[in-house]
Amino acid sequence: MHNQIPVANPWMTLSAEVKYENRWITVTEYQVINPAGGQGIYGKVHFKNRAIGIVPIDTEGNTWLVGQFRYTLDAWSWEIPEGGGPFDQTILEAAQRELKEETGLEAVSWTEIMTLHTSNSVTDEVGYVFLAEDLRAGAVQPEETEADMKVWKLPFRDALTMVMNGEITDSLSVMAILKVARLKGY
Repeated sequence: MHNQIPVANPWMTLSAEVKYENRWITVTEYQVINPAGGQGIYGKVHFKNRAIGIVPIDTEGNTWLVGQFRYTLDAWSWEIPEGGGPFDQTILEAAQRELKEETGLEAVSWTEIMTLHTSNSVTDEVGYVFLAEDLRAGAVQPEETEADMKVWKLPFRDALTMVMNGEITDSLSVMAILKVARLKGY
């Protein structure tokens, strides 16, 4: 483990005001004194779910990506199966549900391979990634916002190439695919 420098929080919060809220996020603006002593603002997006990602791998070395048009990017995006994990559900249960909803797959073997912060300069969101193996096929059960979703079975090596070529840009997907590549010796 690398040296970790234990420090007290150098930021001082003067006030906090919720600027926007819906069923998925809360956006709060904080009046702060920064580490240099200057007064300013800081915004934080709080997600009301955890980020859950799954890299399914079959015995032939294939994986599954899901693609959909992302409103925020105004572009199509290929990603690992992923979604929100409610806090009243275990992260494993959320991963199992997301994999089944988006790909129709179920897995016998589940390994949590990483915990990450999705974008720690603007959100406190924590993500969890699983490797799912010993797969069984079933029916896809997409949510309403995933009606245009496409499911693509491809060799894991091809998904890794897509990451390296910048064709997969979703942060959770990039980190997960690179981690699995390292774990599996690709």
